Amino acid sequence: MNTNPINEVFYFGANSSPKIIKNKSGSVRRPTQSKYGNVFEKQIKEIISENTFIIFVFKDGKVVEYLHTNKHKKIQIKNIQKVSVGVRNEAILTIEGNVFAKGRNINPKSPNQFFNISSLIKDTNDRIIQDVVSGYDSIYLLTSNQNAYGIGSNQYGQLGLDSVLFERTEKPILMMKNVSKIFSGSSSNHVFLLNSNQELFGCGRNNLYFQLGLKEPTEEQVHELTKIQNIPKGKIIDIQCGFNHSIMLIEEDEDENENPKRKLYSCGDYDCTGLGKEYEDTKEFTEIKSSLFENDDIRDFSVGTKHTLILTEKGKLIGFGNNYWGQLGTGDTKRRPIPIQIELPKLTFNENISDYHISCGYHNSFLYYSSLFSNLEEDLIKLFRRKEFCDISFKTENGEIIEAHKLILKYRLNQNENQLEKLQEIISKKSIKESNQIFEMIYSNNSKINPKLYYEIKEIINSNEKIEETMKRIYLNENENEKDFIIERKEKQYKFPKLILIMRSELYRGMFLSVTNDKSNKVTDYSELSNKSFQLLEYWIYSNQIKEGIQITQEIIDEIKIGIDYFQLNQKKLNLFDLLNREFQIQKQNQTIESKLESQKKFKFQFQNRKSNNKSKKKKNKSKN
Repeated sequence: MNTNPINEVFYFGANSSPKIIKNKSGSVRRPTQSKYGNVFEKQIKEIISENTFIIFVFKDGKVVEYLHTNKHKKIQIKNIQKVSVGVRNEAILTIEGNVFAKGRNINPKSPNQFFNISSLIKDTNDRIIQDVVSGYDSIYLLTSNQNAYGIGSNQYGQLGLDSVLFERTEKPILMMKNVSKIFSGSSSNHVFLLNSNQELFGCGRNNLYFQLGLKEPTEEQVHELTKIQNIPKGKIIDIQCGFNHSIMLIEEDEDENENPKRKLYSCGDYDCTGLGKEYEDTKEFTEIKSSLFENDDIRDFSVGTKHTLILTEKGKLIGFGNNYWGQLGTGDTKRRPIPIQIELPKLTFNENISDYHISCGYHNSFLYYSSLFSNLEEDLIKLFRRKEFCDISFKTENGEIIEAHKLILKYRLNQNENQLEKLQEIISKKSIKESNQIFEMIYSNNSKINPKLYYEIKEIINSNEKIEETMKRIYLNENENEKDFIIERKEKQYKFPKLILIMRSELYRGMFLSVTNDKSNKVTDYSELSNKSFQLLEYWIYSNQIKEGIQITQEIIDEIKIGIDYFQLNQKKLNLFDLLNREFQIQKQNQTIESKLESQKKFKFQFQNRKSNNKSKKKKNKSKN
């Protein structure tokens, strides 16, 4: 397995502005590998495309915008966590929780200049942003307090406001409280908000095409957030919006299904040809059914203006919708109203199909390799930004609230309640900016952020814990030779990046599970593993998945059980040992079913043979008579 993956990007669709594939004019109708020279020197995190530009987001937080002039420029904003674009806007979320945006309806005086829109939120306690979503010419913010704000155009009621009074707003306006997710699309003038009770609300352009899934006839514009009824059972994972349609990904309830599947549902205008159904507008969310999804599950999907692409767990690429520019990758420009399987190009990392992603734009598509392993700094900072991970609050000198994770603080502060009180005393005398830096230092040990502040808190931090030593080495890269853990087996050494193992541990539950008991960074527990078990373990470390098609045996389970605590996942998820046991039982059940079916087939065959033999004997007897 390649631990130092290169970038791999395939492109298909319109090839005019910008021109992505050299020596190809008009359109690229099959996934074709594209190379951008120096642009691809870093690992890609995400690709976002719109009508006249393409944005590459890299793992190190840098962003490059590839313009319609075929020139590229770097976006000069630090610590970028997410980029979201609409036809008429761009928004950038930093790991500090700020959102910088530009656009005609965001800042009419300087539409091409980024500025901090999160700082304009009236409630100062609501200015830390955890997610940003762009619509056609509106931007939506989700704060760490689970409040949703909108800014920009309200022409179609997409901000949930009376468009007569508020056709446009240059300041974020509160749309709804208790919001867990926001969904829209770069070419969409409608939006969905999901609350913590899995209730879905929508507003914006409805065009009588029912892209909001409201079922009953409604006006062309829905100005008030309206509850969407008749939502299919299960957990809403994602909703992506096209121009006049919406596609929802739902995961079945685990209680009702032993092996819950993910299913796609769509609503909206058939003329968009992006519904995955033939010859019908759909007034409410109904399932997209296809034999291509049978015995397979949906891993990733992306919705463009009028087309959709899907990647399944078994590595199938499926698409439907508009194909005028070849954006479905079928080799022609024939539109496909129902799902069709698309021939995948030759991939460099076939075994790691789970690390490939798709991105649909205005009239183009990308299939690209991007490892899921996240940036340690980004994850550590998000740790005390995300409300669901926090269970203790601290007040700054201005009365602003910072939420943190008590278990991690106790661990880092030597599990001493008095230290928490001392920390509160320090924070109460600091600004919000200084307080954020203090928490970042506590979580990451990066004393270089502000040595003066570090000196104030270093007395209450337990400096003898392994978590500090290990994380400090990785975070500051103080020792290049200690970036890897070493597993020794059969006189060979296998290196595993520490960063991956940390991300695979229960970091978010405050449980940093070190995989070594001394400073050698060596693990010998797996020295006697069989090749099959070691390969399975290796695949698990990199992908958090059991390798498809592998035959699980009791011997493998017994072997991997030794030292399994090293690679635990978040407590809400199953660990490798549990998954192996579950897969083992499923395989046994399938074998039992197969053997029963085989027995039934044999019996049926024997019965038919006897029957035919009896018939032939009767015929012979008749002929003799």
